[in-house]
Amino acid sequence: MNAEIITIGDEILIGQIVDTNSQFIGQQLNKIGVSVYQVTSIQDDKQHILNALKEAQERVDIVILTGGLGPTKDDITKKTIATYFKDDEVVEYPEVIAHIKALFKKINHPFKEIQKTQAQLPSKATLLMNTFGTAPGMWFFENETVFVSLPGVPYEMKGLIVNEVLPRIQKQYQLPYIFHKTIMTYGAGESTIAETLEHFEDNLPSYIKLAYLPSFGKVRLRLSAKGTDRELLEKELTSKVDEVYKLIPEFITGLDDDNSLEKRVGELLTKNKKTLATAESLTGGKIAATLVAVPGSSSYYKGSIVAYSEEAKINLLDVSAEIIKEHSVVSKQVALAMAKGLKNKLKTDFAVAVTGNAGPTQDKTDKSVGVVFIAFVSDNEKFVREFDFGQPREKVINRTVSKALEILQKEIL
Repeated sequence: MNAEIITIGDEILIGQIVDTNSQFIGQQLNKIGVSVYQVTSIQDDKQHILNALKEAQERVDIVILTGGLGPTKDDITKKTIATYFKDDEVVEYPEVIAHIKALFKKINHPFKEIQKTQAQLPSKATLLMNTFGTAPGMWFFENETVFVSLPGVPYEMKGLIVNEVLPRIQKQYQLPYIFHKTIMTYGAGESTIAETLEHFEDNLPSYIKLAYLPSFGKVRLRLSAKGTDRELLEKELTSKVDEVYKLIPEFITGLDDDNSLEKRVGELLTKNKKTLATAESLTGGKIAATLVAVPGSSSYYKGSIVAYSEEAKINLLDVSAEIIKEHSVVSKQVALAMAKGLKNKLKTDFAVAVTGNAGPTQDKTDKSVGVVFIAFVSDNEKFVREFDFGQPREKVINRTVSKALEILQKEIL
């Protein structure tokens, strides 16, 4: 069972926003056994949409569109879909109007006649009630193909996918099972691991695939199994994971089933009943933002101090002005002092601090662009590690976040 995701909007094509909708939809479809064959991004253009629908229908069983369902003139998806299905009739849903009025009343916003257009759907469409917004979704079944049109607002789209779309797909089709196991490795490159696993990979059964996902000093190994026998798939996948563990034990840091290092760190902190705080200079709070994106993080994450300037490091983290003067803000001495000061202030079990030169200039340091120091402090351990993440600035910051989380995971383990 294959699906195509079509995102509609000039804002995606010109880079004004990042398409996170396709990522979420792909993840959710995969969980119920639907493979995403293609993701397509197109303009808010009638002919472009019509062409995309026709082409998608020829290659997949399910077509999911997001975007272009608002009440304004530039939201043309609904009318274009009606044209595609040769559907000139419009059905107005009073329950949608009542829902919009109730939403507007909560925020003291007047209901205007233009909003009624959102309650008017092509007659061939099945209404998908949007409880989080004003534009409902639409479900069509034409020539053995399912077409779904959803609003582009992420939280509205997510609600409709989970509450409406997935249950309908599962009811309509007999779907295969798809399972993934992702093994986290650290300390070896993709080519080294691939060479070691060459014989293992050559002898995998046809229903199990191995993918290499390298990024920022680590490699994720994703084993995927697809078929109709759930018990066999789960048993074989577990067996193959065990084989990999035996082949490269020195590089494996654990399983990461949702590919989220921050979630893994959170699980480890929770399991060990430990708390964490972070002190950040060059990353400007990005480590904190990554950690708190995990639901339930408040139970183990105490907070962050973003000490970007020398004054902030001195006043907020009790870093000695003499240490800064002698070694500069980008140094192992300052990184360690930041971590110690943080741990003392927030009374946590673990503290991680980062300082470095993200560029493009060297500022008040003799360290080259890309040099980063990451300090770790616990009741029983303290150390600083130096890295050179090169350029450009964004790469340095992202690799610092990733490396800080990797160090933390390893230390907790």
